[in-house]
Amino acid sequence: MTRFNRFNNLSGWIVFAIALLTYTLTIEPTASFWDCGEFIACAFKLQVPHPPGAPFFLLVGRLFSLLSFGDLTQVAFWVNMVSVLSSAFTILFLFWTITLLGRKIINKPDADLSTSDLILLMGAGAVGALAYTWSDSFWFSAVEAEVYGMSSFFTAIVIWAVFKWERITNEADENRWLILIAYLVGLSIGVHLLNLVTIPALALVYYFKKYPNPSLFGGILSFGAGLVVLAIINSGIIPGLPSVAGKFEIFFVNSLGLPYKSGVTFFIILFLGALVWGIRYSHQKQKTVLNVALLSLAFVLVGYACYLMVLVRANYNPPINENDPNDVLSFVSYLKREQYGSRPLLYGPTFVSRPVSQKRGAAMYRKQNGKYEIYDYRPEYEYEPNANILLPRMYSTQQNHVQLYRQMTGLVEGQKPTMAQNLGFMFSYQIGHMYWRYFLWNFVGRESDEEGAGNLLPWSASKDYPSKIAINKAHNNFYMLPFILGLLGIVAQYFRRRRDLLILGLLFFLTGIALVIYLNSPPTEPRERDYIYVGSFYIFCMWIGFGVLSIADGLGRFVKNGTARAGLATALALVVPILMGAKGWDNHDRSNRYHSVDFAKNLLNSCAPNAIIFTGGDNDTFPLWYVQEVEGFRTDVRVCNLSLLGTDWYISQMKRQTYESEPLPISLEKENYIFGKNDIVPFYEIPGVRNGINLKEYLALVKQENRAIQVPLTSGDMTSILPSSVLFLPVDVEAVRSMNILKPDLVPFLRDSISWTIGKNDLFKSDLIMLDLIATNDWKRPIYFSSTLVASNYLSLKEYMQLEGYAYRLLPVRVPNATDGYVNTDIMYDNLMNKMFWRELDNPNVYYDNTYLGSPVFTARIAFMRLVGQLIAEGKTEEAKKALQKSLATMPDKSIPYDQISANFIRPLFELGENKQALQIAETMAKRADENLTFFRQTGIGNQRDTNTDLYILQTIVMACRDSNQTEATTKFDAIFQKHIAGFNVMGQ
Repeated sequence: MTRFNRFNNLSGWIVFAIALLTYTLTIEPTASFWDCGEFIACAFKLQVPHPPGAPFFLLVGRLFSLLSFGDLTQVAFWVNMVSVLSSAFTILFLFWTITLLGRKIINKPDADLSTSDLILLMGAGAVGALAYTWSDSFWFSAVEAEVYGMSSFFTAIVIWAVFKWERITNEADENRWLILIAYLVGLSIGVHLLNLVTIPALALVYYFKKYPNPSLFGGILSFGAGLVVLAIINSGIIPGLPSVAGKFEIFFVNSLGLPYKSGVTFFIILFLGALVWGIRYSHQKQKTVLNVALLSLAFVLVGYACYLMVLVRANYNPPINENDPNDVLSFVSYLKREQYGSRPLLYGPTFVSRPVSQKRGAAMYRKQNGKYEIYDYRPEYEYEPNANILLPRMYSTQQNHVQLYRQMTGLVEGQKPTMAQNLGFMFSYQIGHMYWRYFLWNFVGRESDEEGAGNLLPWSASKDYPSKIAINKAHNNFYMLPFILGLLGIVAQYFRRRRDLLILGLLFFLTGIALVIYLNSPPTEPRERDYIYVGSFYIFCMWIGFGVLSIADGLGRFVKNGTARAGLATALALVVPILMGAKGWDNHDRSNRYHSVDFAKNLLNSCAPNAIIFTGGDNDTFPLWYVQEVEGFRTDVRVCNLSLLGTDWYISQMKRQTYESEPLPISLEKENYIFGKNDIVPFYEIPGVRNGINLKEYLALVKQENRAIQVPLTSGDMTSILPSSVLFLPVDVEAVRSMNILKPDLVPFLRDSISWTIGKNDLFKSDLIMLDLIATNDWKRPIYFSSTLVASNYLSLKEYMQLEGYAYRLLPVRVPNATDGYVNTDIMYDNLMNKMFWRELDNPNVYYDNTYLGSPVFTARIAFMRLVGQLIAEGKTEEAKKALQKSLATMPDKSIPYDQISANFIRPLFELGENKQALQIAETMAKRADENLTFFRQTGIGNQRDTNTDLYILQTIVMACRDSNQTEATTKFDAIFQKHIAGFNVMGQ
């Protein structure tokens, strides 16, 4: 082992240890929001997550979960450790890649490397690797159970292996490394597809090595060959092989009359037999290139074979079984992510384009009577003439997206976007806002963790930010130092290794801008998407490492001693990653953060035993899945995700028992809700039922596909309609009384039917199933709606709902004027005071980002606000005071800053005689609102939503003080309010 290898190995492992320690100390101890709860639950019991799945990640996660040794509360920690270790190994291979490429810049044999050269190389590796260790986006994914840490590991090891292969001179060893690389690529498919986009750029490494005198045409050809390999894997292997197997299956079963799986079995035998024959033939005929290619294909398939877990586990019908890919046909749909739809890439319609016709696309099959029966065809839409444009960037069918496109472009209804406007959206929003902003977050500075937050430039340090931004833990200014150091590294590579610069430049482009173009982001996202582009940040950190070499060159004029110069350059450059780590620690430290899980438990504990609860998107549902599947908490409650309830496979799962939860009472059969059937039930009023329709009778007609409530579609098929905007549901009064589910003072409101106006909007399939469940249930099981749902999800039934915590319970009584539900103070007080979990919410040292300060905290504070208000109305002042103080103590301003809901606590504090506390909160909130509004008026930095929130806060404070006869406070706060109202009126003019 050479001296370089000893130093390289030792230094690499030291950097690995630093990264491992960093991520272990800042790891989230439980399941964080978004996909993590789902992935942990699926890893723990090897279930099937959302398409296209991550089976290799889940298998590794399952192994790590065993380290909890039966302590179910520790399972999440150990699955999170998969990302911690993967991310630390990513840093290790980044270090080794930088030193590999750094040797080429120095351009000396290993034996001739001087001490100063070794210091420079180790310094470059350490600076670049540590910069990535403490970069904002990568650190975020490194401490939670998401796939991006392991995906980055495979990207890192593949890039390292390719450059390692480049140095090998023995042909046999070269070929072994190529096969290893193919195997790693195959395994990475079972984690995330990000690794594949590196293939075209890495093909240039092969070309430059095999052809010492490269040409421009040869380079383009090799890059094109890399694109072909990418297409073969991404389209030919991943969905292609199962698709072909599916065609064999249909032919063997439908045409030859053979049993299910015979076609798939024949295809597998045929394909593997051909592959084995090809490998033997190429070996016998000494066709080395063909042999290596076929062996590489075989090892890609070996890695890809981890997807067999999806098929195997789906056939066992686990509780989480998204898309139910239990046969080769549904498996293809799962791999293609067909449930999410698609957006045009190179040529297609825009958001104003309207389909003028529909034709049959690919056939959809189901198993029926020993064959595969076509039950529908995927629709393919044809658009009006001249509707399509090149590189369509503005396309979406969601109404809120259409409005945003118009706001961004200034287009009015009926106007079509020009090519200039289309490209302007791509450069300003998709590349500027959704990529370049993220890039600057990592290497220049980040304003805050508020949604849509901008960047901090060096001169931003002198700006007088309001406290909301200034004390935000994600307010990190790196003074452009990482960015400048990266530019210096690009300069070093440009003058010494332009071929490598070309390769890294292409990798940077493919994992950054090219992904932006491919993903074609809509005008708004549920959350920030910076984690998608960590591959390009990875490459830039290589250039940050090479910046050490540029600094050393610059110091050559002043420091003649090589060793001293290398040491000084390394020391100066190390300031950059250390600054990133010091600035970023507090907003990446997730230790002692538990509220994602506590929020889920609180939502479930808002429900009575054996309940059904309707929830919304990922953050409403995935934490609930985690606590039920992993910790076994409240498995009697059936969680019903409305985002999935419009799919046939999910409805069928709801009709099966899960743990203690009986099947949901859904009367409609598979024929009524299969894909394509009743996806949308249009409103089409029939005069004879204008005054209302019996919900049970209506559902029976839907189930029978009765022509009385059907209209023809343009395709010639018939579809059910909603014939009335008014629905009524009979109620068995005596049965309901015997259930003892009503508070005594609600019993007088009980009638023999409930009636409500659902509105003249079309119903979605999920709405239809909800109505079916409500009607069929007959009040036997408690039905709840999460208070986090959007208004349309309540089906206009709020007047029949009783708030009991974080959820509304549907009851057969309407309380007059209770347009936002009736608060049952007895149940809700007990739930909020005795059955809720609030771990570490009062700890100011725990980092709560915008996700936690949003819906979870809003939900909690609104619940307390509603409870306190109703307790005061009922004259229960002692309980009201205890509940209000509980809220303020559980979520104090020092850890959970006051928000617009907190402003509504000021009035009840006055009413309960807590004047001093009320004025303290008013003073704190008014001062912040004043700061925010002043800053916005002076700089224009911010958004209208936050401005409206601050104006609302000031108005609420003024009204509370005025109504409580606080004359001095009213005058003071009203002056602030009027100042800003007047100021914004001037701005508006």
